[in-house]
Amino acid sequence: MKKNTFCTLAKSALLTLILLFSFSGFSQESSGGKSDTGDFWDKVQFGGGFGLAIGNGFTDITIAPSAIYNFNEHFALGTGLQYSRLKQKNFYDSNVVGATLIGLFNPIEEIQLSLELEQVHVNTSYTDLYNNVKRSFWNTGLYVGGGYRADNVTIGARFNLLFDKDKDLYGDAFMPFVRVYF
Repeated sequence: MKKNTFCTLAKSALLTLILLFSFSGFSQESSGGKSDTGDFWDKVQFGGGFGLAIGNGFTDITIAPSAIYNFNEHFALGTGLQYSRLKQKNFYDSNVVGATLIGLFNPIEEIQLSLELEQVHVNTSYTDLYNNVKRSFWNTGLYVGGGYRADNVTIGARFNLLFDKDKDLYGDAFMPFVRVYF
């Protein structure tokens, strides 16, 4: 990984952590000169995703931890990190690393609407008929989504408003998801 790329990713991770922990200032109230930080952590939920696919010469690993802060029963805001590694022996190799900001709105208990901003750095290399091709680029996604929610699990779909089929990491603007927070 290049030094500039590492510095950019480190800055993104630090910014993500600062945003997450800056919400603690909203939940602290003065009670006789003491601050109550327990209220903040009662409103935080952790979750994310994990994926693993292994086959004959094929490996796909994804790790995507995230956290949200529930302002009330209708609104939540959070952040997450992600890493993906995809390799097909003698053909394709890809590393994706980045961060996400997410806003959630629950108009009723069973429905969850979302707005997500995703910024990832992509390094790929693959072999075509004539030579090896290497690409390194940043990809930004702005997703609107919705889903059915039951307790801590939401199943739905999201759509990337910034999708460009010639420049995007993903093959389609429409993406199904399963979101879990504890």
